[in-house]
Formats: sequence, structure tokens, C-alpha cells
Amino acid sequence: MALPQHIQIKSTQQILSIAILGVLALLYTPLLLHWLDGWLHKTISIEHEYFSHGIIGLPFAAYLSWLNRKQWQRLPDSTHPVGAFLLLIGGVFYLSGIADWVNLSLPIILTGLCLWFKGVDGVRLQGFPLVLIFLATPTFVPYLLVPYTLPLQSFIAGTAGFILNQIGMQVTVDEINIYVGGRIVEVAPYCAGLKMLFTTLYVSLMLLYWTGALVSRRISIWFMCIAVAISVTANIIRNTFLSYFHGTGNEAAFKWLHDSWGGDLYSACMLLLLVPLLNWMNNNFLADPEIVEPIEEQN
Repeated sequence: MALPQHIQIKSTQQILSIAILGVLALLYTPLLLHWLDGWLHKTISIEHEYFSHGIIGLPFAAYLSWLNRKQWQRLPDSTHPVGAFLLLIGGVFYLSGIADWVNLSLPIILTGLCLWFKGVDGVRLQGFPLVLIFLATPTFVPYLLVPYTLPLQSFIAGTAGFILNQIGMQVTVDEINIYVGGRIVEVAPYCAGLKMLFTTLYVSLMLLYWTGALVSRRISIWFMCIAVAISVTANIIRNTFLSYFHGTGNEAAFKWLHDSWGGDLYSACMLLLLVPLLNWMNNNFLADPEIVEPIEEQN
């Protein structure tokens, strides 16, 4: 007995979806494992380490896409021509062999697939997961920002020197160099806190979405601004400790906080401060639009 037409169509769509997911898995699993290994063991380039927030962001994006699966199936099929263009660009980027282009091919191809199968509505539905994937994709952006971090480096060095002077240490600050006890500590471009700042903004965006506060422009702007201030302050305190440890000859503590898991623990503690901060803002700030329910209640 022949199956009804709508069942046949649904079965064909499921097979096609599984086939596409299989191809994507074959193409990008090695790349994602390379990112993960580089972020965990610091075997990736320093600039690409700035995107280590992808360790939590990429699984969260996959989880959100899974939650949206029923809404995705209910969307009418609608092919947008830009989708074909993005798929072509993504394919060219992947085959180019240039590391940053290969990396960028992932969010480009995923966006192209959304447009090709569900049109603009598909991109709207999966918009936030796509943003998370794009912002976690290692690119050349840190290379462009590093030359402009000198004012931030000087500010951190000056503030750290001031704090150490207040506790009775003999400290001299020369632009980005801190002299403590005859030893020099340089606030290098990679010590300017860009990695911590990137992670802070990324996690802040995730928290705003998860709590539904992202729809409130006022809460979002204030929360992001305070998060940036917390990140910069935390980095100043970290550099102050590093200068103190190095200046007093405590190399073990210096390496623990600078090169080992102490730095990751310090960053994690700083990020945890964002949770009660956002809860307090949600409870005390009046949102301009009504805040939607958390995503677990939406689904």
C-alpha cells in the first residue's frame, strides 16, 4: 500500500536533513576538534585563544538550535537566493586552505543553509545560535586590535603601579613597564585583557538571552557596560598580583596565575559575578519592553 504523499515528503525531508548534517559533521568535526584542543591545551595561536569562549558558546548554540527544531519544521519551505550565494562563498572559503577563511566558512555555510531551506524566517529563528557561532569562530580580528591596545596597556601599568605604591612597595612605571624590586614586568598587548573582555561580553550576551533580558535595551546596555568595567578592573587586579609576585621573587605564584590554571580560575570567578549582577538588575530595573519568559519556559 502506497504511503500518503505528505508522509513521503516528510520522510524525504528527514533523510535530506540527516544527509546534510552528516556532510557537515564530516567536514567540520576535525576543525572543531582542532579548536577545542587549541583552547584547552593552548596549542592554538595566541590570537585564536581569544575565542576560547566557544568552549561554552558552541554547545549552547547547538542546544538552542535543538530547542527550535519543532518551530523549524513548522516553517514553510522558502528558498532565498542569498542562501545559494552564501553556500558558494562558504565552499570557496573552506577549499581555500587559508585558516581564517576555513574557520569563517562554518557560520557562512550554516547561514546559507537556513536561507536556502527556510528563507529569512529560518535565519530569524536560528539567529541567536548563528550569532554565537560567528562570535566563537577564530578570526583575524585580534590581529587588528592588538596594535591599538597601547593606551589600555599604559593605563593598566599605571594603575597597578599606583596600587603597589599604596601598599609600601617601591615601584616605577615607565609607559607599559612596571619596575618592582629591580625586576621588570611588561604589560604586553596580550596582557591588556582583550581575551578576558571578549569572554566577558560573550558570556554577558548568553546570560541576557537566557534570562530574557535581551529584549530590554536599557538593561542590556547597562549590563554590558558594567560587565566591561568589571572585566577591566579584574584585569588590573590580576596584573597587580603578577607584578607583586614577580617583584618579590615568587615565581611559582607568578607562573600559576600567568601561565597555568590559576588564570582560568581567576577568570571564571570574575564571570560568576555577572550572574548575581544580572539577577539584581532584572529585579530592580524597569524594562522598557516587557521582558519575555526565560527560554526554558518558552519551549
